[in-house]
Amino acid sequence: MNTFLLEIVTPERLVYSKQVSSLTVRGVDGELGILPGHIPLVTPLQVAPLSVKADGATISIAVHGGFVEVHKDKVTVLAESAELPKDIDIERAEASKERAQRRLQLRSNQDEIDHRRAELALQRAVTRIKVSTGKGQQ
Repeated sequence: MNTFLLEIVTPERLVYSKQVSSLTVRGVDGELGILPGHIPLVTPLQVAPLSVKADGATISIAVHGGFVEVHKDKVTVLAESAELPKDIDIERAEASKERAQRRLQLRSNQDEIDHRRAELALQRAVTRIKVSTGKGQQ
C-alpha cells in the first residue's frame, strides 16, 4: 500500500478527494507528516498551507483551521474552510493581509476579541498568498 485516500471537507463542500502518497499538515503542536499506514490519530490544525504529494507532483492547499483525522487507509481533513491554488483571488488576499496588518498596528485601541480576529484574518491571508504563489510547499 503506497497511497491513501485524502479527503478535504468543509461545511459547504468536498474540496479535494484523491489517492495521495503523503500529506504534511501543521497541527497545534507542530508539523506532521502522514504516509500510508500511519497510526490512527485526530489532531486540531492551525491556519496554514498543507502539502499533498500525489502522482509525482506536490501541491499546497490553504486550510483555515479544523481537524485532521487519520485512519489506516484514509485521511480526512475537516476544515473550517479550504482553498485550492486555482480558487484563490491573490489581489483579494493581499488586500485582506494589509487590512489585518493595519488593525494589528492599532492594537492599543482594540479589545482582545478584535485583536484575535485580526490575527486570524492575517493568518488566513498569508496562507492564501503562500498557496497561490506556490510558496506554501513545506
